[in-house]
Amino acid sequence: MPRQPYVKDPNAPKPQIGRILGDLFANYKGRLILVMICLVLSAIAGSIASIFMNRVVDIITRALEVYKTDGADAALAMAKPELLTLFIVMLSIYIIGIIASTVQQLNMAVITQGHLANTREKMFRHMERLPIKYFDQHPHGDIMSHYTNDIDTLRQLISQALPQMLNAALTLIVLVFVMMYLSVWMMLLVFCGVVVMMLVTKHIGGNSAKYFVRQQKALGKTEGYIEEMIEGQKVVKVFCHEDRSKADFDKVNEQLFDDANNANKFANILMPIMGNIGNIMYILMSFVGSILVISGVPNLSLSGQAMTIAVVVPFLGMTRQFCNTITQASQQINAVAMALAGATRIYTLLDEVPETDDGYVTLVNAKYGENGELVECEEKTNIWAWKHPHQDGSTTTLTKVEGKVELNDVDFGYVPEKIVLHNVSIYANPGEKVAFVGATGAGKTTITNLINRFYDIADGKIRYDGININKIKKDDLRRSLGIVLQDVNLFTGTVMENIRYGNLNATDEECIAAARLANAHDFITRLPEGYNTMLTGNGANLSQGQRQLISIARAAVADPPVMILDEATSSIDTRTEALVQRGMDGLMFGRTVFVIAHRLSTVQNSDVIMVLDQGRIIERGNHDKLISEKGQYYRLYTGAFELE
Repeated sequence: MPRQPYVKDPNAPKPQIGRILGDLFANYKGRLILVMICLVLSAIAGSIASIFMNRVVDIITRALEVYKTDGADAALAMAKPELLTLFIVMLSIYIIGIIASTVQQLNMAVITQGHLANTREKMFRHMERLPIKYFDQHPHGDIMSHYTNDIDTLRQLISQALPQMLNAALTLIVLVFVMMYLSVWMMLLVFCGVVVMMLVTKHIGGNSAKYFVRQQKALGKTEGYIEEMIEGQKVVKVFCHEDRSKADFDKVNEQLFDDANNANKFANILMPIMGNIGNIMYILMSFVGSILVISGVPNLSLSGQAMTIAVVVPFLGMTRQFCNTITQASQQINAVAMALAGATRIYTLLDEVPETDDGYVTLVNAKYGENGELVECEEKTNIWAWKHPHQDGSTTTLTKVEGKVELNDVDFGYVPEKIVLHNVSIYANPGEKVAFVGATGAGKTTITNLINRFYDIADGKIRYDGININKIKKDDLRRSLGIVLQDVNLFTGTVMENIRYGNLNATDEECIAAARLANAHDFITRLPEGYNTMLTGNGANLSQGQRQLISIARAAVADPPVMILDEATSSIDTRTEALVQRGMDGLMFGRTVFVIAHRLSTVQNSDVIMVLDQGRIIERGNHDKLISEKGQYYRLYTGAFELE
């Protein structure tokens, strides 16, 4: 596949290095200061060898002069005390450097892992507050990539790249002062080589960095595709689309390969080029230094030393160290670029606007007082009420939760330019069973998504017991609604824990009662460990019908006044459907129920049946009325028209 040219997006989020450092200092200020001190000590310890070499060569030079005039014993007597003192000083400095490096590494491990743990926690907490729309619009594998690949780039940045670059900067500063101490002329020559290295780093490292950014995005896309294929593997095999899925994977994988190849191509050639530039500088320094010593050019230095071999020899070591330090720092550009790409994706998630909730009406337990009025109470009474504080603050009223739901002239579109519901009006009285039928895409599930405020309407009103649902806190609104979906989600845990998910305060007895109500108790008791049977892989060890029965029990234990059954029996066999239907009849008793079904046999006993077509209600009435009208419902029921 031909490589696509890199085009910088002017609207792309800016690098987030400031936010990363801000988070680090906010949580680990003391440890970071200690790390800084340790890095300074390590840089000094790593760079002081040049002065040590200068002193050693100077002592040896003077000892040789003594040797020529006074002999070996005199030369040794002169040199030995100075060398021993120098050795002790250098040994002490290096021991301090070892201790500093150890302390720095130990603290950076705590800082890095702590920051990653905090970031994952912030991401997950924020993700839980995002609207359903976010998950509908973003591949789940790409979201998972935030917690794996993007987080790992932060680990490399904090634990390796930043400390090494900071250490490199401190080392270079120390080396500059040492060079100025020994010879300004030779320092300027080193700087000429440094300019060449910086230009090379800017060109090659810049190209590498931009492709590492693209690699990070391509990696998220690839993981998203893999996750999608894993979830849909049965569908792939049923329709024999293995070759097609492999071909599609090859496309996204090829793009990942292309970006990663370009990123690593530039990254891999940078190190050899920089290393050889350092070698060339080493040769030049040897040549120029020798010429300066031989020609007797006056030296310019802070130490006042003449241009001698004692200056040239340590400069050669400093030149090699200077070049190696710059080379190592340039290698971290790629890690920084990847980390900034990962951080941008992470902070983009954290900057997603959370689900807003301006509601102020809450759901509370209530009981009847001595005068027959509703009063709020702490204990569970099986009576719920809407606690409605009036905006002027003068009074607070309690309205018993009856389950009356009204939609008045509701319009809605998932995107503003495409309205999918038009002037929908529905009136569900307490205890009524309202059914929605219609072809796929007619808007049945969309209506229930509006009732529980997964999405907000574009126009019209939705009232719950006479209260605009925008005034009700979303958590309280959803707590009053029990939902059984066609796609069952069971979590890793026991059967009991999965049922209790509907009401975390429910006792074991209440969970068992809910299972009995859902006709799930019999099959649960036949499981290897009954209610303590562990479920994994979304309940892969259960049949589809059994999984659905557990989800119905989970809704039953919540004991909500309003139930939404979205294709709850469409994926189970007829025999199991009869069991589920009996359980749902008990579950629906005394509650307002919204039923979405393709099997018209499940909605015949509904009080009201709404027939939808392209987002509009075209017929409404009970079964007998709609049959007598011989309209769309009649054609659906008699098989003259198919739902799909």
